[in-house]
Amino acid sequence: MYANFKSLIARSVSRSHARHLIPALCLCSLLASLWAYLQGAPLTLLILLLNLATLLVVGLRQWNSRKSIKFQPQELADRLLQVQENERHRLSRELHDDIGQLLTAAKLQSEWLQRRLPQELQNHCSVLCNTLTETLAKVRDVSAILNPRQLASLGLEASLRAHLLKTLENTQVCWSLECQQRLTGIPEEMAVAAFRITQEAVTNMLRHAQAHNLRVRLQRLPEGLSLMICDDGLGFSPASDPGREGQRGMAGMTERIDQLGGTLSVSSRPGKGTRIDALFPWAPRALERASAPKVLE
Repeated sequence: MYANFKSLIARSVSRSHARHLIPALCLCSLLASLWAYLQGAPLTLLILLLNLATLLVVGLRQWNSRKSIKFQPQELADRLLQVQENERHRLSRELHDDIGQLLTAAKLQSEWLQRRLPQELQNHCSVLCNTLTETLAKVRDVSAILNPRQLASLGLEASLRAHLLKTLENTQVCWSLECQQRLTGIPEEMAVAAFRITQEAVTNMLRHAQAHNLRVRLQRLPEGLSLMICDDGLGFSPASDPGREGQRGMAGMTERIDQLGGTLSVSSRPGKGTRIDALFPWAPRALERASAPKVLE
């Protein structure tokens, strides 16, 4: 019975209630000690001072802990995006290094086995080899999507072109990537955000829009890097708060653009296609260099 009573009290007093209960008990103890001291009861001044010191220590601790957990929403969003990117990179490495190597070994073993099997089993072994080859290609594709390694080596334009070629090669979508200016010197976080927003927009188009034409344009403007993505699909009704209304892709785009202090506008109506305009502002150190873009000859 004592154990049941103890568990009942533990459940009824939550952590947030305990946070306020401890200072209240200390205050009550201090007031009771002060009343007893004023009434002439046998109470030493030392006990009264100890109660006062306990109340001050608890109050200071509560105040410091309250200040320490005050995070800015932008800091939380930045940290969340950084964690997401790190997790993408980790999964990409595991897919490429571990699962990719295992599939490659299985493919080599199946090819070795195919050369030694009797003729009546050749067809089955050939199907197995083809399945392993397709699976290995899919794993590499997913790894490249999670961690576009070519961003660092090839740059934003070439990475986007390679992604569009790979993603749309077996579709009926006619696409174009316009970039009339050099995109050298683009900060890494800006290139990653532009790549991820384009990636999400293309994925949404393939899943929902049933579009026939896609146009992507990159421009280096004095105020920042401009990204435009336009399709002629079914369109949709953009939500004022995409996260609350279940539009997770649009919410992710908004978080990425907010992280860099940029702007994102979505123009779409059912049956009228979709246009996404994003502007990534230059960092102060790159603003002077970006204000004089070089045109390709």
